[in-house]
Amino acid sequence: MFDRQKKGDRALLVLPHSRAEGDSTRRTEEFTELARSAGAEVLGAVSARVEDPNPRYYIGSGKANEVAEAVRALEADLVLVDHLLTPVQERNLEEHLGVRVVDRAGLILDIFAQRARSHEGKLEVELAQLKHLATRLVRGWTHLDAQRGGAIGNRGPGETQLETDRRLLGERVKQLTRRLEKVQVQRGQQRRARLRNTVPRVALVGYTNAGKSTLFNALTAGDVYVADQLFATLDPTVRKLDDLSCGPAVIADTVGFIRELPHDLVAAFRATLAEARDADLLLHVSDAADEERARLHRVVDTVLEEIDAGEVPQLHVMNKIDLAGAEPRIERDGTGKPVRVWLSAATGVGLDLLRQALGELLGGERVQSPLHLPLSAGRLHARLKAAGAITGETVDEDGWQLHIDAPRSVIAPLSGGDATEAQLLRELLKEVG
Repeated sequence: MFDRQKKGDRALLVLPHSRAEGDSTRRTEEFTELARSAGAEVLGAVSARVEDPNPRYYIGSGKANEVAEAVRALEADLVLVDHLLTPVQERNLEEHLGVRVVDRAGLILDIFAQRARSHEGKLEVELAQLKHLATRLVRGWTHLDAQRGGAIGNRGPGETQLETDRRLLGERVKQLTRRLEKVQVQRGQQRRARLRNTVPRVALVGYTNAGKSTLFNALTAGDVYVADQLFATLDPTVRKLDDLSCGPAVIADTVGFIRELPHDLVAAFRATLAEARDADLLLHVSDAADEERARLHRVVDTVLEEIDAGEVPQLHVMNKIDLAGAEPRIERDGTGKPVRVWLSAATGVGLDLLRQALGELLGGERVQSPLHLPLSAGRLHARLKAAGAITGETVDEDGWQLHIDAPRSVIAPLSGGDATEAQLLRELLKEVG
């Protein structure tokens, strides 16, 4: 209803960069792959040094003329800009170039729209697209907003159309938000059920195309779609993970991250990314053959912070050692705790080491101990029960005699700020190390 008409997918790329960014080769390759993942035929690219963004076009006016000449020479009908544009800049470039212009955020949203398969994923993508479009309605399409609030005779159809679009978009956003809230409630119930079963939860995270889904399939004998392209899988898949020394666990494959992921998309995908936020352990998967893996680590950690998963314990998995020429091994910290596993999900080399590390970490992160609670600690008892941490209990005039079995990450924050309850939990956690 709101999308402007598409003419085609013959694309010219515009690649802004600054001196501070240094070598932009990797960024160029990634954006080219993004364009192809969206289904565009990439005809060529124009690089643009941008130190002081032009408020009209973002790139300079001279560079905008160069892009216009390239559009005509290549007969492109789409220009993709590797940067976030303001609605005004996007509109001005479209008028100057005479073709559709899509910025980085719009391109990623388009890919997500193509790849989402679950009901929840489709709702999340549509919500993000509508929020992105809302700024274009308000700030970009000023020709529809002419003569707002004018005198009699000056109220034209432009204002009516703009207000109609705003109203319809707002109603759809509210409808999607309500539907997503229901889905989040259902997911919350499923997560609480897993907690009640005291099954540890693991989530795969990492930069897109690091091999997460290949690793997921190798660990679980699953059939998650795998392809050498960005955002091959979007919807989370959860499977049981057996053959661990700590007992069974569940593992979730989540969407791959990427730099400058659109804020609206991160916000909309909080429900899907809750698999990462609510996990007991994150497997942070990296491409061991990628020379920029340290920078990509930081990108993933930034997104994890945005979704409130920054404090979840991580085990780094260095994947694709067959391409990097590295040997399978477990790296440990000064206490002997596994911190990094080197393996190849494609060949299976090192998977046994990953299972060993998971067994050690998940076994050590669980609290399994008796706990006495006085009757005055009723609120803490209720929180422990709601979290599924109580596997056995009796009650008498002295209070509750409980048996606790749950991840440490679930137990630690349950005091609710009460000093007495916090002390009880500290004593419990101290007893189990």
